[in-house]
Order: sequence, then C-alpha cells, then structure tokens
Amino acid sequence: MKRLFWIAGVGCAAVALAVAGVALRIERQAGRDEARPADVILVLGAAEYRGRPSPVLRARLDHALELYERRLAPRIMTTGGAGGDPVFTEGAVGRSYLISHGVASEMIIVENQGDSTVYSIGAAAEILRRMGLKSAIVVSDGYHIYRVKKMLQARGIAAYGSPRPEKQHRSLRERWNCVRQAIGYLLWSVGVPV
Repeated sequence: MKRLFWIAGVGCAAVALAVAGVALRIERQAGRDEARPADVILVLGAAEYRGRPSPVLRARLDHALELYERRLAPRIMTTGGAGGDPVFTEGAVGRSYLISHGVASEMIIVENQGDSTVYSIGAAAEILRRMGLKSAIVVSDGYHIYRVKKMLQARGIAAYGSPRPEKQHRSLRERWNCVRQAIGYLLWSVGVPV
C-alpha cells in the first residue's frame, strides 16, 4: 500500500511539473510577436453577439487587419462555428467585419464549422492544405497561441504567433489561462481532442 501511494505521488508530481513547464512556455509565447510574411493570417474565433463580434473577437480582427494592411499576408482566414447561435457563426461574423473594414471578400477564407480549437484548427489546416497554403500568422489571445501553433505545425503548416494587444498582462487570470492551455495541450498531445 505504501508503494502504491509513493507511485501515485511521483505520478502526480510528474504531471504537475509537465503542466508547469508547458505553462511557462505558453506564457513566454504569449508575449512574443512573431509576425512575418506568410500565406495567410489565421484569426481564431471568439464569441459573437447576434452577428456582431464580441470585444475579444473584434480585437483579434482589428489586429489581423493591421497585419493585413502591413501586407504580411495576402489572405485572412476566420474560424469558428455557431457556438449556440442559430443564425450566425464566429467565422462568418469575422468575414463580415473584415469586409466592412475594406478587405475584399475574395481575400477572406472562412472555416465556420468548428466548435472547439481542435476542430477549427483541423478544418483550417485541411482548407489551407487544399489551397496549397503552407504558412500562417496566428492571431488570438496570447495564451492561446502556443497550442494553436503546435497543432498547425503537426499538420505541416509553418505557424507564427501574433497575439492581439491586451491591456492586462501577468494577471492571475492570465496565468490561470496559461495553465488551462497547458493542460489542453498535454491532453491533445496524447490524443485527447480538447
């Protein structure tokens, strides 16, 4: 019995160390802007409200617009499914927002089926592969980028992170988000689609 507790304790310590190590890498990535020329700017979805982007989604789209206007990529891809909305999807709302800000509709690619990061990135990578696009600037919240980059790289897409500007950095909430993403990344790396 003592040996079983010892093994369980070592196992828990190993998991905690793995989560802490990945969370630290996520936190470092969160503060790094790697924007450079690429085939597409990939904007991760976030909530939309009856056809209007939430403040988080709008900030991501505005950052993508800035990168697009700097001519770092000729196309923008928006992602995200319905999220419970019977009419609108995050991807389609993103597309409408970009068009209303001067991006030509033919320069926008939409993935609008994803109900999770794993699903959206899988579908987006397949669309990019079919279009012959091999590199992407990932736009999302900083804590989200590490995991998304790893998922894209696993599918053969060169990925560069460019987090949306945020007012708060190093807050307790931000650190908790890094831990959550670390757990999600570790689960994904062993085949659990979260």
